[in-house]
Amino acid sequence: MIVNVENLVKRYKDNIALEHFNMNVLEGEILGLLGPNGSGKTTAINCILGLLNYDKGIINVFGEELKSTSYELKRRIGIVPQDIAVFYNLKVWENIDYFCGLYIDDNSLRKKYVEEAIEFVGLEGHRDKKSQELSGGLRRRLNIACGIAHKPELIFLDEPTVAVDAQSRNFILDGIKKLSENGATIVYTTHYLEEAEELCDRIVIMDNGRDLVTGTLDELKNMIATTEKIVVEFINPVGDTKKKLESIEYVREVQNIGENGKFILKFERGHNNLSVLLDFIKEENLVYETLYSETPSLNDVFLELTGKELRD
Repeated sequence: MIVNVENLVKRYKDNIALEHFNMNVLEGEILGLLGPNGSGKTTAINCILGLLNYDKGIINVFGEELKSTSYELKRRIGIVPQDIAVFYNLKVWENIDYFCGLYIDDNSLRKKYVEEAIEFVGLEGHRDKKSQELSGGLRRRLNIACGIAHKPELIFLDEPTVAVDAQSRNFILDGIKKLSENGATIVYTTHYLEEAEELCDRIVIMDNGRDLVTGTLDELKNMIATTEKIVVEFINPVGDTKKKLESIEYVREVQNIGENGKFILKFERGHNNLSVLLDFIKEENLVYETLYSETPSLNDVFLELTGKELRD
């Protein structure tokens, strides 16, 4: 086990940021740490990294307590913050060299690592540009290079794809997969749940400072009430179609999408839901244009566990 967090409590006067939070990170995995805004993700990470003092609990990294003076442990850790943390007046290679130099003293080895990091994030054609001259996507890639150049065993990636275009996002996600394939253990936070579905071996969903559930994507899907979703779009819906759909056995929720007769039905159990819905359509003399079934997504799990209300 690379990271072990038990019953972590962090208070800011009367405000409880973490309330007996628990999380384990296994060697070689990509662990997704998900939660709404204000759920405590950043506080938890800062406590794990020794950047914040905490009130109670146990935190071990590589089997040891991480303290402010644990320099050898910190050499084994890489951090890619959500806010871009580079020097805008330095060139690409100078930025990477500076951050790598915080961990690697040997000049020849550091030079080798810097070039490998530049190649890894695809910045070969930009190595002599100042970071202020880079696009947002290129700057994000530079941010990653600065955090991983010293070849850490454990990497914390906090929202690394925020505000980048689709091409840059795909490049970054492919890079994260390569880091994992090369043996790195990764803790990954994101609000893009489809990224967590694609990348993560296990997922922790937290809210209000607590860990709600932990497991693989399939395990999380099995924890919620929704077992199947069926999407149907009618050509000839009537005014009370939604109410009638809600009366079908095992339907727990019906959502009307727009004004074009499209509905999403969420079922809580049953193995013949599609057949039952087709019988209903026949009995009601409805005509459908689209009809398909799908299993719940991570988004369904997230919303069912944390609620649908907006967060600041």
